[in-house]
Amino acid sequence: MQLKSLAKQTVIYGLPSIVGRFLNFLLVPLYTYNFAPDQYGIVTELYAYVAFLLVLLTYGMETTFFRFMQKYKDDRRVYSTSVWSIAATTAVFLSLVVGFHNQIGQKMGYPEAGQYITWFGIILSADVLAAIPFCLLREQNKAMRFALLKSLNIAVNIFLNLFFILYCPARLQANPDSWLRFIYDPSVGVGYIFISNLIASLFTFICLIPEWRQMRFVFSGKIWREMMVYTLPVMVWGMAGIINGTFDRILLRYLNPDPATAMSQLGIYGACYKLSIIMTLFVQAFRFAAEPFFFKQMDSGDAQATYAKVMKYFVITCAFIYLVCVLFLDQLMYFVGADYRQGADVVPILLMANLFLGVFFNLSVWYKVSDKTHIGMYISLIGAAITIGMNFLLIPVFGYHGAAWTALSCYVVLSVVSYLWGQKCYPVPYPIKRILLYLAVVVGIGLPSLYLSFGSTWLKVVYGFAGLLVFGALVLKKEPGLPAMAKGILNHAKSMVHKR
Repeated sequence: MQLKSLAKQTVIYGLPSIVGRFLNFLLVPLYTYNFAPDQYGIVTELYAYVAFLLVLLTYGMETTFFRFMQKYKDDRRVYSTSVWSIAATTAVFLSLVVGFHNQIGQKMGYPEAGQYITWFGIILSADVLAAIPFCLLREQNKAMRFALLKSLNIAVNIFLNLFFILYCPARLQANPDSWLRFIYDPSVGVGYIFISNLIASLFTFICLIPEWRQMRFVFSGKIWREMMVYTLPVMVWGMAGIINGTFDRILLRYLNPDPATAMSQLGIYGACYKLSIIMTLFVQAFRFAAEPFFFKQMDSGDAQATYAKVMKYFVITCAFIYLVCVLFLDQLMYFVGADYRQGADVVPILLMANLFLGVFFNLSVWYKVSDKTHIGMYISLIGAAITIGMNFLLIPVFGYHGAAWTALSCYVVLSVVSYLWGQKCYPVPYPIKRILLYLAVVVGIGLPSLYLSFGSTWLKVVYGFAGLLVFGALVLKKEPGLPAMAKGILNHAKSMVHKR
């Protein structure tokens, strides 16, 4: 029942969100077919900074919120205290960004685009303030509302991107006197990507009014101090984690062996990184559902056995996603413009890196439920050291290929270290041999598709479907109860959707 509950929440959180995020993924061809790689490199770099700052400004309060709602048995003071803490620090951040946007833009190498910095400051502030209300929805198991608001955010963002990047230029070209000339300026260019995000974030912020109304004008100093003790190590490991996940896109601009093409290379790498979103979408949907689930299971007698089963089925799903993407990589690459396809060979590396990121998230449960977040901090710092060190060594020699191999190496090492450390402090009976078997099989099936010439696209497609059948047969042989469990999960989730 526990696994069905987790899978149901993953489906409900994930299905609408994944559909929406997949539609958002379709913006990648919109960008890469309309903007040159050096222009898209600006987008890639700025969003890397956004990811970094988002972790800094939430400072681990999302994980901390779930832990303290469990500790204080749903005491509403936890929610109010969390929101007021985030609101205070966000207000300081936004004031600094607005006050010094031109200076920040000059330091970053965008002296003519200080308005980008102001826009990103507002985007970040809106997203950060929305973080705890979204956590409240997850804690209350309001997965449908959570998914709806996330999907609406994406829908608004997609609509505005299409409006500004496709519709407005085409309409004005056909009719220069159109009313659109009052709201559209061609010189803004990639800036309309940021404007669309800004409007979507503010829209979502307003939609969370019912959750804001649940907040009370109460700030518990006692609870806040306890939360800070718990959350600061979470923040450090979050910062280390974001270094692992985004720092390569910041360093690429400065460490690329050919400075003249640095922004173009960054744009190509950023677009190829986006193609690994298919794996990332599942991992993200799983994380939304799994974090509160892990905490609620921590006091049950079979918690460790449940965590082990979750890991096994998680790896099976991710392995299947990896195999689909690798076997049909040629078709996948049509999602980006022709100038970006030279980076196709890094996509399998990044897909596997994101798979191991999900494995690491599963393994991190032991130090979260045992209140040993400081150990998670140490492990993440190891990853940050690997990321920084290997990027400085490999990017100057191999360019963005060095960044991709660094990402994979980092998450593999983090998974191994977390597993070995966890088995000493909080042993979970993970089926390691079976997990490694599944991973070895998908890599073995995928490699010929990448490096052998089939002489015909159709032969390669046939090989792809054959590879999927082989992996599926292996999984069914090893996991005979999987089809019945999957059917039950889907029926249960379907009934929940109809009820809501």
